[in-house]
This record gives sequence, structure tokens and C-alpha cells, in this order.
Amino acid sequence: MQIMLTHTEENYLKELLHLSLDASGNGETGTNALAVRLGVKPATVTDMLKKLKEKKLISYERYGKISLSAEGKMRAILILRKHRLWETFLYEKLEFSWDEVHAVAEQLEHIQSEKLVAHLDKFLGYPTLDPHGDIIPTAEGELAEASRRSLAEEIEGHSCMMVGLKDSSSEFLQYMDRIGLSLRTRIKVITRFAYDDSMEIEVSGRRIQVSPKVADNVVVVCKKCQQF
Repeated sequence: MQIMLTHTEENYLKELLHLSLDASGNGETGTNALAVRLGVKPATVTDMLKKLKEKKLISYERYGKISLSAEGKMRAILILRKHRLWETFLYEKLEFSWDEVHAVAEQLEHIQSEKLVAHLDKFLGYPTLDPHGDIIPTAEGELAEASRRSLAEEIEGHSCMMVGLKDSSSEFLQYMDRIGLSLRTRIKVITRFAYDDSMEIEVSGRRIQVSPKVADNVVVVCKKCQQF
């Protein structure tokens, strides 16, 4: 019988997973880093870690590094899966904007029905990327790496898809709307100009020129590196 977790416990597991993926591949992180990530005091984190250790979901010694157990990692990945599926549903079917979906998905990710999640996945056509270009884990707990980079790194002839922005200022978002670039827009790099490193790109049959600054702030996944 699977151990029931509170929403807070699930949030800790998910954040531990995020931190472990960023920890240079060693799968470990510290109390202070987790406290910063969650916006709480280290003492609060320590109390929760004790509970998660008792449930055999983490490996942890006081003042030492924290790592997810096999069960803890699986639980965390499946929470992440639900979060990203709900983000996709909100964005694609309910027309939430890309900057609105995260907060709502934070609530929906705690729904426990496996049947609902399976039907949601099927309804969406088994997506592999969420609206931000992040990989959606499989129902078996497999989590691949997304090949994300800036548009500025793409070369002539390559096709890619926009999955995010480094600059979230209202001015830049308005500029993106003006030139017709939005999440999941397909982009083909036509020409790079050696003089100022600007580029001509093709978007929905239109050709537009973007500056190096714009290209550097547009995050894409390469068609050759990632299915979309």
C-alpha cells in the first residue's frame, strides 16, 4: 500500500528533484539550498526532512547532504508529470497564458487519481513537452533531458520551436507579440548576417529579421535534437 503524503510533503519531494537535477549530476543537495528554493527557514526544512526520512523517501543526516530514495524519486517524478500535463492542458485547451499555468498546476498536481492522469495524457495526445519546453515524464517515471538553447545558437537551415524566454519583461513580451513569436512557434533559421550577427527567420510562412539581443533571449528546442 502506497504511503499517503500531504501536499507539503509532495512539494518538498518535487523541489528536491529539481535541485538534484541541477546538482551537477550527483543527485544530492543541502538543507540551505532547499530552504531558499521553498522560501522557508532551514529549521522548518529540517523538521520536514525527518518526516520524509521516516517514510523512507530520502536519505539524510543532520547537516549532511540530502538525496531522494528510489521510491522518493519515483514519487517526485510522477508529481512533476502531473504538473506538466496540467500546464499543457491549461495552455492548449483552456487558453491560459504561458505565465499563468504554473500557479494553477501547482494546485492540480496533488490530485491522486491515476485514472484521471492517464485519461488526461491520452486526451492531450501523449505530449512530450509542456508549454515551457520541459520534458513531461512518462507514466513509468522516465525523465529525459530536453535539448534547450537560445535561438542565437541555431545555425542556418535548422528548424526549432520556441519554448521559453529569458527576458520576461512586459516590453519584451509585447515585442514578441508584435513580431508573431509565441510559445511553440516553429522557427526556421534562413540566414545569419556576419556584419552584426542578426538573423533572418521564417515564422508561419513569414520572414522577419531579429537582432542578436532578441535571438539570445528566445529559448528553443532543436528539431534534430528533440521531437515536437
